[in-house]
Amino acid sequence: MEVNEKRPLMIANGWVQAAGIVLIIGFLIMGILAYYTYSDEPPIPSVVKDSQGAVLFTHADITAGQKIFLSSGLMEYGSILGHGAYLGPDFTAEYLHRAALSSIDYYGGSKSDKARIQTIQDFKTNRYDTSTGTLVFTDAQVHAFQQNVAYYTGFFETPTTKFGLHPNEIRDPNKIRQLTAFFSWTAWAASTERPGHTYSYTNNWPPEPLVNNHATADSIVWSMLSLAALLGGTGLLLAAFGRYNLLGWHGREQQKLRFRAPDEVLLTPAQKACVWFFFVMAALFLIQTLCGGASEHYRADLQSFFGIDLGRLLPYNIVRTWHIQLAIFWVATSYLAAGIFLVPMITGREPRGQKTLTYGLLGALVIVVLGSLIGEFGGIQGWIQNSWLGDQGFEYLDLGRLWQVLLTIGLCFWVVILFRGLRGRLRTEHAGNMPWLFFFSALSIPAFYGVGLLATPGGHFTTTDFWRFWVVHLWVEDFLELFTTILVAYIFVLLGVVPERTAIRVIYLDVILYSAGGIVGTMHHVYFSGEPALHMALGAFFSAAEVIPLTFLTLEAWSFLQLGAIQESRSKSPFPHYWAVMFLAAVGFWNFLGAGVFGFLINLPIVSYYEIGTALTANHAHASMMGVYGMLSIGLALFCLRYIIPEKHWSDKAAQISFWSLNLGLAWMVFATLFPLGILQLYHSINVSYYDARTLNYISSRTNSILEWMRMPGDVVFILGGAMPVLYICAKGILLKGKSGSTNEPGANLFTEIVEQAEAR
Repeated sequence: MEVNEKRPLMIANGWVQAAGIVLIIGFLIMGILAYYTYSDEPPIPSVVKDSQGAVLFTHADITAGQKIFLSSGLMEYGSILGHGAYLGPDFTAEYLHRAALSSIDYYGGSKSDKARIQTIQDFKTNRYDTSTGTLVFTDAQVHAFQQNVAYYTGFFETPTTKFGLHPNEIRDPNKIRQLTAFFSWTAWAASTERPGHTYSYTNNWPPEPLVNNHATADSIVWSMLSLAALLGGTGLLLAAFGRYNLLGWHGREQQKLRFRAPDEVLLTPAQKACVWFFFVMAALFLIQTLCGGASEHYRADLQSFFGIDLGRLLPYNIVRTWHIQLAIFWVATSYLAAGIFLVPMITGREPRGQKTLTYGLLGALVIVVLGSLIGEFGGIQGWIQNSWLGDQGFEYLDLGRLWQVLLTIGLCFWVVILFRGLRGRLRTEHAGNMPWLFFFSALSIPAFYGVGLLATPGGHFTTTDFWRFWVVHLWVEDFLELFTTILVAYIFVLLGVVPERTAIRVIYLDVILYSAGGIVGTMHHVYFSGEPALHMALGAFFSAAEVIPLTFLTLEAWSFLQLGAIQESRSKSPFPHYWAVMFLAAVGFWNFLGAGVFGFLINLPIVSYYEIGTALTANHAHASMMGVYGMLSIGLALFCLRYIIPEKHWSDKAAQISFWSLNLGLAWMVFATLFPLGILQLYHSINVSYYDARTLNYISSRTNSILEWMRMPGDVVFILGGAMPVLYICAKGILLKGKSGSTNEPGANLFTEIVEQAEAR
């Protein structure tokens, strides 16, 4: 082949065309939904007045209250419109419930049917004047607002840590009034009827019988259609799977491989530099688990951490903020390192300066991590008053805006590093082949993380939530999933257990399946955030399709598990990546259980209506985030470290202990605590009320406390047996790095010999 001649596309054009069509249609629908987000969001009135025309609060007060809510870390304590943390109340539901009780009392008390009917009429009637931007509250609603201001003054000015917050969390009376105005506006949007409809701006969420908020027809019908979509889609793909064997990491089952010993694979300077990334990853992982243990302890014992009043040092909203942010940071760190490490194995070369750029990226990453964590602490404590350096306060996007911008730039810089390494190979490859797919998937990571910059603390909450979930869902569940697929595919191609053509076909199939449901399925997060019912309909229907590819990954999990054992039994040399492959097998299991089963359980609109913001959400989040991206990140680290650490110093025992401890600890966490807690809380939400199911009185009840304490053995195993050995292995990598040099000849695989097996006689 001539130097300038490109290798043609290795699969049929139909695969590329199908993937392109799915992506185009998905983002076309998302564009339409973005338009309706802006056009149909609940209005923020210019001024809210009483019946006599006196000003109660203004648009500026509502916006200021939202900023106070976010900068104080209250979204990492309780929730608003169902989104946030799970210790404190949902402030929308709490305000609405308290306001309704106040209104009933104002009109004559709970024994008066007339008082109840009048309260429903007050809350359901939309008195917003679009021409003037004025909203008029009834006298009862004004009375309820004033009572809630007094209530929240007592709540946030309390000098103790009995609520899990820092003593005197908010002292300024004007700030508390603005915060209450923000809560009042969300409660108004949650109860008053959307013009032209018989349900509220939030599709009648939260369930609150005092104002006649009940599940809508849309939530029930689209739940039924979602189930039909899941069953029908799974049946069709099972048929296709059985007929055509479309999926499968089926390697050279009838061939014998001789694997290159790790010590024989000479590493480039940039590859060896990656060991520091993995050490940082392991350190951040350990700290994240400790923050997780602390935040969990608040639910078991609110004021005493084994005799220490932890709320005075690290209140719940701080440790949960760090717990969430560190999860993103340590997973991203592993991905960055794995990408840099893999490029020379793909191309067989490394350009000058890659090592310097790699260390520069690591330094920038450390600065962003430390700066954001310090800024979040200072912002929540009130020491840093702006969202650029302090705390933006959005769950998963808590970091200050400066650090968010710098992280986005850092991810772009990482893509530049990859491009420098891939450039020569890209010139000789069709744009649909694996090197280009690897590059395109890497490029999507900063692109879709950067979308989060459209969510601003001063923006309309419905709009900011729409863009926030492009990061929380679309960035994670589609494009990180795509990058994951390509990374794993390339590893197995380099190891020789999967032919390249098969790997490309699997990649395109995953793109089609994940994107078909994952793009529009993002909308299952915003059923009740003030979006029109269209978002619920499409979000529910398409999110059901997300479970379908996870089902097939589970069918293939056994293949992942057997790869190492099969090849080791047939090879003259041992398979060096058994425990890395075991972590990949765990990914398949947790992907199906955590993202699939637990995710679908709470994604049905009718279930989400009563469940959002409860322990079942946390159950899904832990099983999917740690089970999928956490296990994968550690598996990738073990794969790379197996070449960095000399063979005589490699510890399969440490990897084995970590694998079983992390998986058993996570299973204990889920099945001993989070899942049963979630089921009980969901039952209480339906049987009693959503408001009551989110109160501290319910969360700290005796039954719940026992279940929370039952989680401790799993947490101990997870931290000591799971996270600590990973840090130990990474530390060994720094101390015992192997020989430096260049990779083998261009295009070399990590196996040296393929011998066809004789046919069975």
